[in-house]
Amino acid sequence: MIASTHDLLVIGAGPAGMSAALTAASHGLKTLVLDEQFRPGGQIYRNITDVPPSVAALLGPDYLHGQTITDRLTRSGVEVRFGAMVWDVARDLTVTAQKDGQSFQVRAPQVIAATGAMERASPVPGWTLPGVLNAGAAQIALKSASAVPAGRVVLAGSGPLLLLVACQLLDAGVSLAGIVETSPLANRWHALRHLPAALGAPSYLAKGVRMLWRLRRSGVPMFSAATCLRVEGRERAQSLAFTAGGSEHRLDADVVLLHHGVVPNTQLSRLLRLEHDWEPVQLAWRPRVDAWGETSLAGFRIAGDGASIAGALAAEPTGVIAALGAARALDRLSADDAELRATSVRRALAQQLRIRPFLETLYRPPQWLSDPTDETVVCRCEEVTAGRIREMARLGCQGPNQTKFFSRCGMGPCQGRMCGLTVTQILATELGKSPTEVGAYHIRAPLKPVPLASIAALTDSASIAISEPLETT
Repeated sequence: MIASTHDLLVIGAGPAGMSAALTAASHGLKTLVLDEQFRPGGQIYRNITDVPPSVAALLGPDYLHGQTITDRLTRSGVEVRFGAMVWDVARDLTVTAQKDGQSFQVRAPQVIAATGAMERASPVPGWTLPGVLNAGAAQIALKSASAVPAGRVVLAGSGPLLLLVACQLLDAGVSLAGIVETSPLANRWHALRHLPAALGAPSYLAKGVRMLWRLRRSGVPMFSAATCLRVEGRERAQSLAFTAGGSEHRLDADVVLLHHGVVPNTQLSRLLRLEHDWEPVQLAWRPRVDAWGETSLAGFRIAGDGASIAGALAAEPTGVIAALGAARALDRLSADDAELRATSVRRALAQQLRIRPFLETLYRPPQWLSDPTDETVVCRCEEVTAGRIREMARLGCQGPNQTKFFSRCGMGPCQGRMCGLTVTQILATELGKSPTEVGAYHIRAPLKPVPLASIAALTDSASIAISEPLETT
């Protein structure tokens, strides 16, 4: 165990992480922020400090809001290490990261993970072909490299981000060959009961209406309640085939962008064996946290979309609340002071959350997405199909980890980031169990591939506090 180097470590410099760091520093906590990117902002405000004005105009005012908080972080004097990839956190809260090819360790009695969300995988036939990307990847290319897809583009899936990316690409002059919406029609009826609460967040509803109106006015072909999606092509994507309105359709495409919402990034919380709950509406795992963002491991907190999907504006107050909890635990704030300071923040958070039940129900992923055909590749790293996973269940595998052992599914460098949710859901269906009973992959350090030379760069090899044995298979 190494000695504490800081009062608080914040992993991630998105809206939750930046808000947490600013709040902690304002209460006298010696704070360090670690972020894998080279600029602040996280994924939502990626490259906000260096984006060209023309691209910023395409991304809109929601993106430009990120300049406010990144400017505050820059002026604050908070210690930040960009380009630092966290690859392990031990249960004594020792954090191991790599920067410039060398690994180093820091430790604090309080850690806030603000690692955000990741796009849900969309395992449909042909999704591994060149030319098929997540819609979020196209948006990242726009933010970081001012690049947009060339040729005919089809967007398929569901959720606000799908519509947002479609509008942004349309404004950038991209040729949209169609938008294929996959949310079942029944979702609309189920979402109606949440509409009264959603009316308390009129700006979100108005934004959605504007995007739909923009796309319909443009004349882009739009389809709803689509099923049986299939990307066709030999060496790369050439078309998207699907069924909608009782008829089969085929749209020629050079690029297919898939999106079925985002889910909490639980790799770090899984590494630490924290308690998680299955969210039946979001169809994803959610780490269990208390009112101050603390997990089942004392001192380890999660803020932002990594705890529950709520969006960038909700992430900021969760970061503040987690930092207040850390200050309270370190006796920098009394319990009464922390509660007092958190009152208005919780009120702001509640306002941001009013829209969530409506959106989550409206855009709940279709059942067929978690029940892909046997020939569909689920694990891209090891090229394991859905049929192979079902075979593992019939042979007696009771969960993802047994399935991994016998089939190598989830054993690639991404450690199940892409296939984990789908594997859990396939096994749950095949075994007649709930996702909670089936469980999830065990994650081990390093979270991402690390060169041996980087590990050797640690000044004292005896101090390496790997949370679990390294995966050697």
